[in-house]
Amino acid sequence: MAPSKSRQASRPEETARGEALSQTTAGQRPPLTREELDRGRQLLQTIQQGFATKVVGQQALSRSLLVTLLSKGHILLESVPGLAKTLAASTLASTVQAEFSRVQCTPDLLPSDIIGTQVFDSQHAKFITQLGPVHANFVLLDEINRSSAKTQSAMLEAMQERQTSIGGETHRLPEPFMVLATQNPIEEEGTYVLPQAQMDRFLLKEIVDYPSVDEEFEVLNRIESGALDTRATSAGLDATDVFFLQDLTSRVYVDPVIKRYIVLLTHATRQPEQYLPPEQAAYVEYGSSPRGAIAMLNVSRAIAVINGRDHVIPEDVKLLRHSILRHRLVLTFEAVADRVRPEQIIDALFAAVPTP
Repeated sequence: MAPSKSRQASRPEETARGEALSQTTAGQRPPLTREELDRGRQLLQTIQQGFATKVVGQQALSRSLLVTLLSKGHILLESVPGLAKTLAASTLASTVQAEFSRVQCTPDLLPSDIIGTQVFDSQHAKFITQLGPVHANFVLLDEINRSSAKTQSAMLEAMQERQTSIGGETHRLPEPFMVLATQNPIEEEGTYVLPQAQMDRFLLKEIVDYPSVDEEFEVLNRIESGALDTRATSAGLDATDVFFLQDLTSRVYVDPVIKRYIVLLTHATRQPEQYLPPEQAAYVEYGSSPRGAIAMLNVSRAIAVINGRDHVIPEDVKLLRHSILRHRLVLTFEAVADRVRPEQIIDALFAAVPTP
């Protein structure tokens, strides 16, 4: 069940800061300066160093979490249990001094357990609102596919609208806000598969792999020394620094040639017969929605910021292509029978579309 932690408000000062920042950047977006890029790289290095103190290895996971944070998106993590998904989420939250909440999804979980409910206060003879665990900066939905379709819809609506409605009142979610949902691919009994339309709302789907021998050896050393028993220490960053990084990302220059390249890539997923051999194109049943193109644009901007650049290059678009598109392609039954993975189709499409 969801934790019974209740909250009376959703940190209005952070919401106000986020809205003010979005208003100043909604009009003209000034070009990035070298000083801003340098400060951005310093902040990112601080976050990465704080992450590395608690999480061993998992560079791909660290990069995807950073990209998701900079892009104001949400991420779906798929792996077997015990690969530090919860630790990674809580460490990222503590590094930027943000509020972290974890929800263990189960079949009997109700929407009110997530978004909150109204409780009657007998002392004052009125109903008061108790906000649910989704009202936090970083929300981990553990094994999201174990919750019912109704509860999944409530959680994903909060992700999309960034607000909840309780008793006819609207409550804004705090800023920054990021959802990290996990799935266990090896257990399907008692699960509810996420519909394609709901999976499409996740910016990235990251497959978390097993650690290497050296990394697992380091995990044992840290457990033995007690380094993993203490809470992650704050790196001195706060919400203002996150807003700054998100603002940098939104101002990265994307040339029209790069934008057309992104559009052609998403178009290729919908018309694979124009780019792939007939036997390979037949494996694709449905391609990516426009959310795939938007995700590619935002992710490439975030990667440019991480690399200290004020503009996007084609390599930025290609870097996280699997994480962007693997959950947006629907393959046929023949593809499943032939053990064809989405990553193979994605690589073939990217190879077929000319790079600018």
